[in-house]
Amino acid sequence: MELLVFGHAGAKVLAFPTRDGRFYEYENLGIIHSVAHKINAGQLQFYCLDSVDHETFYCHWCHPADRIQRHIQFENYVLNEVMPLMAGKNSHPCTIAYGCSLGGFHAANIAFRHPALFQKICAFSGRYDLTLPVEHFRNLFDGYYDANIYYNTPTHFLPHLNCHWQLHHLRKMDIVFTIGKEDPFLDNNRYLSHILWDKGIWHALHEWDGRAHRGHYWRQMTSLYI
Repeated sequence: MELLVFGHAGAKVLAFPTRDGRFYEYENLGIIHSVAHKINAGQLQFYCLDSVDHETFYCHWCHPADRIQRHIQFENYVLNEVMPLMAGKNSHPCTIAYGCSLGGFHAANIAFRHPALFQKICAFSGRYDLTLPVEHFRNLFDGYYDANIYYNTPTHFLPHLNCHWQLHHLRKMDIVFTIGKEDPFLDNNRYLSHILWDKGIWHALHEWDGRAHRGHYWRQMTSLYI
């Protein structure tokens, strides 16, 4: 697995690429440049991950149970290899889970599952239920469902989350979502927002004009909200 690190100090940003995006995607999209002043000032340090989405959610020849197992292996890589690397290079107390599009799902999912490890979520144009068919977007598990899918679907497991320790950390977290008013997953974002408010978890959901699902918008969102 390859990754890119930008910056020398500051809050650590764990950056998940879009669907099948590579570790250099956010550099190519100009997103790193959009916050270069913060990176150069030692306010942010980006860790840009590579993707295995073609081996997980978009591996259509593979059984859905194996797709989610491969995703769990990816999460273990992030937790047990990338995050210790981040901690070894930078002792700043703030870690931000960040991503756009499917990267937004990855960022929110890992932070909701392991809230003690993160102090902020920035998830832009995300989809938080991969079983939900909307427009031409399919159920990525083809109707199959098991406990692993449940615990990796924020809008499924969060309503039933009653662990005081996890809720305590979630309520301390700074959480920012954005979504376009014409994005097909607008309702999914609003539903997630409703769940969080119901659990007493403060957050911000910013609705942008249009679909707002491309690099031009993500550069602005990143500059504004991270």
